[in-house]
Amino acid sequence: MFRRNLTLTLIIIVGFLTICPVFMLLWGSFLKDLGTFSGFTFEKYILAYTDPEFLGIVKNTVLFVVGSAFFATVLAIFLSYMNTRTNIPFKFLFKVISIIPMMIPHILFAVSWVLLLNPSNGILNTLLMNMFNLSDTPINIYSLSGMIFVEGLLDLPIAYLIIAPAMSAFDISLEESSKVCGASDIKTFFRITLPVLRPAIMASFILVVVRSLASFAVPSVIGMPGRIYVLSTHIYRVIASGFSADYGMAAAIGMSALVASVILIYIYRYLTSETSRFVTISSRGFKPSVVNLKSSKYPLFFIVAFISFLLIIVPVIVLIYTSLTPYIMAPSMRAVPMMSLKNWIEVLKDPISLLSLKNSLFLGVFGATIGVILSVFVSYVIVKVKTKSAGLLESLSFLSFSFPGIVIGVGFMWFFVKTPLYGTIWALLIGYIATYLPYGIRPLSSAFIQIHDSLEESSKVCGASYFTTLKKIIIPLLIPGIVSSWILMSTMFFRELTLSVVLSRPGSEVLAVQILRFSEDGLWGRLSALGIIMIFCSSLIVVIVSLIGKKLSKAHV
Repeated sequence: MFRRNLTLTLIIIVGFLTICPVFMLLWGSFLKDLGTFSGFTFEKYILAYTDPEFLGIVKNTVLFVVGSAFFATVLAIFLSYMNTRTNIPFKFLFKVISIIPMMIPHILFAVSWVLLLNPSNGILNTLLMNMFNLSDTPINIYSLSGMIFVEGLLDLPIAYLIIAPAMSAFDISLEESSKVCGASDIKTFFRITLPVLRPAIMASFILVVVRSLASFAVPSVIGMPGRIYVLSTHIYRVIASGFSADYGMAAAIGMSALVASVILIYIYRYLTSETSRFVTISSRGFKPSVVNLKSSKYPLFFIVAFISFLLIIVPVIVLIYTSLTPYIMAPSMRAVPMMSLKNWIEVLKDPISLLSLKNSLFLGVFGATIGVILSVFVSYVIVKVKTKSAGLLESLSFLSFSFPGIVIGVGFMWFFVKTPLYGTIWALLIGYIATYLPYGIRPLSSAFIQIHDSLEESSKVCGASYFTTLKKIIIPLLIPGIVSSWILMSTMFFRELTLSVVLSRPGSEVLAVQILRFSEDGLWGRLSALGIIMIFCSSLIVVIVSLIGKKLSKAHV
């Protein structure tokens, strides 16, 4: 009885979080104005899809998402192979570096590349012009290829986390059979390894397409200055430019992005559910093979090290340097006496920046805590309650993966407009939990799978109530999963931009939105200083929670 009531309650809560904004988005696309729930019309769809610019925007979107997904997937295949299948030096370090970009807010990563490669005074462009006596800047980051490059680097961790486990679990016998027949390592890789890894590669590609379709940081920071618009920035222009925002048209445009994302996510789920046809491990004697790179060992090491340098060191160094200079300038002895803490002082005195920091900390800590509590109960039902209702709950919770933030933000805007939540930080909290709930559920579901049902049954036989069992037995065993879920959700909440640009209002600004405003105003020094503060706070929270989780785990051993 308790399980049934819990399942029903969670279906209502998760259904509210996932179905309501979609329904309001659909309904709002047929209404004339935000807040006017009458006057049904097709006018918004006609205006949106007959716009002469729309075809070009769709073309840009397709090129951007496919190009980013292809670049990220190819990089992930290369790094996965190097890190799991070869004798490359320091590969244990590169494994960690490959997923660290998830910790860097996307808007800061994009800004760092703009500071390096913008055509007017980009640091790297200026250095190249001085070194080679060039009359014009060699690289223009404000281009579609620039967008694809930066977004591909940002989405690399997603692709890597899908491909690397499949790569490391590859059976040695298949590759050995190929080599016995005279095939080289390269030919074996293309003829044997890649075909067997096809489900993981396709799943990675599709998931990156979905994430890049939802991307706003790169298209706004790099695409908009170059007048290259994709669906997310086109929607942003509709609601942020002109005398009045047209949320009805934004909803109509957003429906196409949402439908595409939902279809892609279910293709992804189909591919990941069909992986049993590609199983290559069938015994306990399995051991993955390690390829000896021989003479190419150190050249490939330097390539991997260079990629890692681009992913981690470049963004942080550029932001620190720019935060200390009065304007963008190439590193030189002339720049040294001009360095100061002026940008830092201005940021720390800016009331809006301080308010955005306070709001982001609240959402990152309190919001992630609420999200994890909900995730614990949802994961429990999904794993332990094997009913059709539990399957429905899983589908509802997974649906959030397909939500482009700016699109679902418009749906929430329609939902909140007639309520006291409109324009408050609580609207952001609800939107964040609805969008990022899967990030809390996935690690906890994996943790629940490791807990045998007999532990719970033994507790109940001894007379313990469900909540006593949860507190004394289940929660202590879940601590690693809870910590992972909390860190994931907190990181996502702290850096969130796409949903925030729609839902935040004066008084509910968050760090990512304030950084975007600095970017639009060209205040690169203040932006960099605030960005470093953002990275520091996020990293500090992760370290503290990791230490607390480690201490709690030891206490319950």
